Amino acid sequence: MREGKDLILATKPYASEIRSSSWFHLFTTLGLLLIALTGTIMIPFFVGRLVISILSGLLIVRMFVIYHDHQHHTILQQSRVANAIMTIFGLYILAPTSIWKRSHDYHHKHNSKLFSASIGSYPIATRQKFEQMGRRERRAYLFSRHPLTILAGYLSMFMIGMCLQSFLSSPRKHLDSLLALVLHISGSVAICYFLGWQTWMFFILIPFTISCSIGAYLFYAQHNFPGVTFNDNEDWCYHEAALLSSSYMLMSPVMNWFTANIGYHHIHHLNARIPFYRLPQVMADIPELQNAKTTSLRIKDIIACCRLKIWDPQLQRMLSLREAATLRTRGYQPQPAIVTEAVS
Repeated sequence: MREGKDLILATKPYASEIRSSSWFHLFTTLGLLLIALTGTIMIPFFVGRLVISILSGLLIVRMFVIYHDHQHHTILQQSRVANAIMTIFGLYILAPTSIWKRSHDYHHKHNSKLFSASIGSYPIATRQKFEQMGRRERRAYLFSRHPLTILAGYLSMFMIGMCLQSFLSSPRKHLDSLLALVLHISGSVAICYFLGWQTWMFFILIPFTISCSIGAYLFYAQHNFPGVTFNDNEDWCYHEAALLSSSYMLMSPVMNWFTANIGYHHIHHLNARIPFYRLPQVMADIPELQNAKTTSLRIKDIIACCRLKIWDPQLQRMLSLREAATLRTRGYQPQPAIVTEAVS
C-alpha cells in the first residue's frame, strides 16, 4: 500500500489537463448558466422562472468549481481569454481572485492544523480552549459554525467574508473585493428599479442564495465530519491531512456534475493539480484512495456534520456541545491545547 510521497507521485500522471476538455467544460457550463440567467428574466411564468432560477444556482456552483481549478493553476493557464472570464466570474460570484487565491492556497497548506489562522476555513477550538472562552468569544465561535450562518453563506461567507472583511483588512491588496461588492449592490438596485423586485429575486437572490449556501456547506462538511482528525503543527503531515482530514462526499451523478466532482475532496487535497474532470478516474485507478472517510448530502449526514463543534485531542474526535457538557459533568478534564484564530 503506497502512502506519503509515493502516493502523491502515483497521482502525478493525472495532474495534467486535457486542454480541449477544459475548454469544453468551461464553455458549456458558462453557456448554460447564461441561458438559465436569461430565462429568469424572459420566461413569463412564475413557476418556470422559479425552476430556471434554481437551475441557475446549481450551475453557478459548477462554474465556481471550474473557477476554483483555474485559481489552482490546474486548467487553462496562460490563456488571456480564460483569465478574463475567470476574473469577471470572480467579481460576479463575490470571490475575487485576490482574496480567493490567497485564502484558499493558505487553506491547502494548513488544512487540519490546530495551531494556525483559520484563513479560508472554519475555526476549530479544542475543548479546553472552548471552556476557557468568555461568553462573547464563545458566542462568536459558535455563530461562525452555526447551520444558519452556513445557510446564509451569500451574506456571511461571500458578501461579508470574501468582500467586506478582506477589503477592510487590506484595502490596497483587495481593491477588487470592494469592486465586487459595489458592482453587486449597484446591479441589484438597478435590476429592482428597472425590472422589478421579482426579477431581482429570480436573477440574483435565489441563484446566489442556493449557490453560496451549497458552497459554504460543502466547504464546511469536507473538513468537519464524523471521523475527521486535526493535529498540532509539529505532528502535521500533508498527505495524512489530505486523506484523514478531507472527506469523500458521496453524491448522485447529477450532483457530482453540478459540483464538478468537488466531492472527491481527499484526492483534490492530495494533489490540487488534478483537473476536476479526472478525479473519478484517479480514484478508480488508485486503490489506496478508495477507502476514504465519507459523508454525504443526506439529511442525517448533514445533521451529524453540523452537530460537531469542538475538537478533543485526547479522544481524537470532534464533539457536539452535548457530548462536551456530558464529559464536563463527569469530571473528564481536557489536556492543554490551542485554538485557531478567528476567521480572517
